[in-house]
Amino acid sequence: MMTTTINQSICKPPTAGTAGATASTRPELAGSLGTGAIVFMVVAAAAPLTVLGGGTPVGILLGNGAGFPSTFIIAGLALALFSVGLSAMARYVPRSGAFFAYISQGLNPTWGLAAAMLAMVTYTAIQLSVYCLIGLQLQTGIEAVTGANLPWWAYSFLMVAIVAFLGYRRIDMSSKVLGPLLVAEIGVVVILSAVILARGGAHGIDPAASFSPAAVASGAPGVALMFSIAGFIGFESTAVYRSEARDPDRTIPRATYIAVAFVTVLYAFSSFALVSAWGSDRVQQVAGETLAKGNMLQVTAQAYIGPWYAAVISLLLITSLFACVLSFHNVLARYMFSLSTHGVLPRGLGTVHARHGSPSRASLAQSATAAGIVLVIALLGADPYAQGFTWLSGMATVGFVTLMVLTCLAVVTFFIRHDIDVSLWSSGIAPGLGAVALTTFLYFIISNFPTLVGDADSGGHTAAGPLTYTLLGILAASLLAGAARALLLRRKDPTAYHNLVDADA
Repeated sequence: MMTTTINQSICKPPTAGTAGATASTRPELAGSLGTGAIVFMVVAAAAPLTVLGGGTPVGILLGNGAGFPSTFIIAGLALALFSVGLSAMARYVPRSGAFFAYISQGLNPTWGLAAAMLAMVTYTAIQLSVYCLIGLQLQTGIEAVTGANLPWWAYSFLMVAIVAFLGYRRIDMSSKVLGPLLVAEIGVVVILSAVILARGGAHGIDPAASFSPAAVASGAPGVALMFSIAGFIGFESTAVYRSEARDPDRTIPRATYIAVAFVTVLYAFSSFALVSAWGSDRVQQVAGETLAKGNMLQVTAQAYIGPWYAAVISLLLITSLFACVLSFHNVLARYMFSLSTHGVLPRGLGTVHARHGSPSRASLAQSATAAGIVLVIALLGADPYAQGFTWLSGMATVGFVTLMVLTCLAVVTFFIRHDIDVSLWSSGIAPGLGAVALTTFLYFIISNFPTLVGDADSGGHTAAGPLTYTLLGILAASLLAGAARALLLRRKDPTAYHNLVDADA
């Protein structure tokens, strides 16, 4: 593999008074990731086995039941439209770009920094939801094998420590760890799905039970959309690795399209097999019965293949969760690194490790943050699955869709402002349609959020209450805090403010 030598002169953090440093003076991350490695990283962040074993049962139970597989296709089509605009603009964002960079370029630095803060909270929420679930899975699995009865949060802290070790090191190391784990988890999902369908499921194979309009609209489709879109969180992080990719103008768009298409087909196929395994009339009941232990997938595997396969899935579900949380750690560390180099966060977080080429201090800070919040969740006595995983992943989905709507608007605005020879489909139609679709999703998701968290009015009817307002309020507060920080920066250091347009995360 190609080795990149780090120039020591660019590894130093900006000194006092250089918040508005130009791109040429900012520290650079190192790497030589190809299309395959980036796809591995982002699909690992999507964590197919985690989605099938963790999010899908909740989507079936609280969402639209047997119709849940169809929501993956709907979400995938909307994200494909989003990806067209993202890929068209990618070559005009000179550095590693995700929501921060695109929204800064297309709208303005104030919206860009607001989006960056919202993205950090969003990714932190999904990362913490996974830490809760992996702690529960380790607790259940180890207790079954050894009889040891340690609390779930003890295992979560262990995972935080391992992720901290890997995240501190070179990005290529993380991709080497994620690749084999991802292949294994996809393999067990495909095999189980094929066996279920080959055996005809519980009552035969009935595509209409999952993919008809009536199935889509049944129950609470807004909650279903929440968990189907949550399964895609992280795919847009292809752009985060721009400065660590080989030939990024080709690698990044290609990796984005491959990731969206692959994940959509895999999710729809495997979730339909899960519905077929129990039948459309019973699948919600089974999802409810297995909610406490979060083991619907293992119960299904045991019924169709045997206990040994259920054990294999339990093991790979843990590695899937680990791959997911490692990927989000890498993304969060790079957001912190970028905001530091732009003078928004403490400048010491903008240090690049001389040997590993990684955002080492940002990585350590991110690990400390994760450990602190896991501690708070444990002290509150929250259920790691029904509350920790479910509530936080729902919260993250609201933030994720909001960011994608803003990015679609930024793409359209960017190409209107600049005379660039790009097709109307890529520069306007696709991102415009994506914005409309995603805004519609956001409306339904927020409308159904009280159902997810169990909020109710004095009469016991589902309605927005303190918990809904608290979780969604955290997202709104992060957006406002980012905008306020940008406006303060514009007043105190206009050069630094305008340099936010040259964002690298």
